[in-house]
Amino acid sequence: MLKINPARLLDDLRHLRTFGATGPGVVRLSLSSVDMDARRWLAGRMNEAGLAATIDGVGTVFGRSRNAGPALLIGSHTDTQPTGGWLDGALGVIYGLEIARALAECETTRHFAVDVASWIDEEGTFSGFLGSRSFVGEAVDEALRHARNREGVLLGDALAQAGLIGAARVRIDRARHKAYPEPHIEQGGRLEAHGKSIGVVTTIVGIRELKLRLTGQRNHAGTTPMSIRRDAGAALVAFIARMDEAFRAIADADTVWTVGRIELDPGSFSVVPGAADMYLQFRDASAERLRAMEAALAALIRDFNAEGKIGVAMTDSEPPEAPVVMDAALQAHIAEAAEALAPGQWERMPSGASHDAQVIAHHVPACMLFVPSIGGVSHDFIEDTAESHIVLGCEVAARAAANILASLSA
Repeated sequence: MLKINPARLLDDLRHLRTFGATGPGVVRLSLSSVDMDARRWLAGRMNEAGLAATIDGVGTVFGRSRNAGPALLIGSHTDTQPTGGWLDGALGVIYGLEIARALAECETTRHFAVDVASWIDEEGTFSGFLGSRSFVGEAVDEALRHARNREGVLLGDALAQAGLIGAARVRIDRARHKAYPEPHIEQGGRLEAHGKSIGVVTTIVGIRELKLRLTGQRNHAGTTPMSIRRDAGAALVAFIARMDEAFRAIADADTVWTVGRIELDPGSFSVVPGAADMYLQFRDASAERLRAMEAALAALIRDFNAEGKIGVAMTDSEPPEAPVVMDAALQAHIAEAAEALAPGQWERMPSGASHDAQVIAHHVPACMLFVPSIGGVSHDFIEDTAESHIVLGCEVAARAAANILASLSA
């Protein structure tokens, strides 16, 4: 009978936590010395589990099963944010390792193949999703030449310091890799609020990121009457309020939008702001709803410009990220395993955060499993998940993995 080893699972997670431990959290930025120490330790644990482990030319740790395919690829990332938690990404990598071991230790599943990956730089210290993008063959050479971290270190120099220049880059094997399940902490509070233990991810949300500039007229703050001011700062407040109203008319319960940064020009007590910049992001699992939000924003910009007092223009935008739907058959396997091991304690849900699965999903079927985040907190030192949920999540993921592999071999 297939069984994970909870003590081994938790011990590995706790040991990985020691690399970059900062209070209850972790600081393990991509390609830092502590990150490379963690990657070498992880490669060692993969080898001990019978996998053939390598650290590739961009820093991804890849453990290949010695069994013939078809294979599952299970993984996530082990790099962190500057204020990182101990489970973001790490949970999925250690789940993959434990599932590979558990399958090998069970008589009826020891012939199954599970490859395990710890992708480099999911968090974007240099270039977001670098490892998974390199793995699927996306062009990353531009990033290798020009990407820098916040200290100004070039990615190529960091790879050289890590001893990875010239190392081969691992590539997807479509004849072998038939599915990619990525387990992860939820990083939000939905499961906890609903009293659920497992989330079956339906979609990874799409994202729009825009920069808007409102232009008025700088003037003396003491001598310019309120009635004739062209105050870009005050206009920005009104614009955001009207935008919120328009978005709420479109949104569902999972739609989110954030004004993450505001800059006033010149930013002085004694000067009426002549310009105001706002950095806006909105996310949703529906491409149609994202388009509706874009249209509402465009209409609001037209309305403000028609009023004639303040000019509004979109000055910059990031390439849009489309929602990525998780494979229905793989979702069904996770749902079956969740219902078998935690009846009624699971639900389907979108992922509001981005993950490597959205990169892999364009090349092989992908799915995600979530476990609850205590207090809905992530990207913070206090990020945590109950041990019971960590263990249950791995049990569900292992059962689903075995069933997926059995269906592939049928």
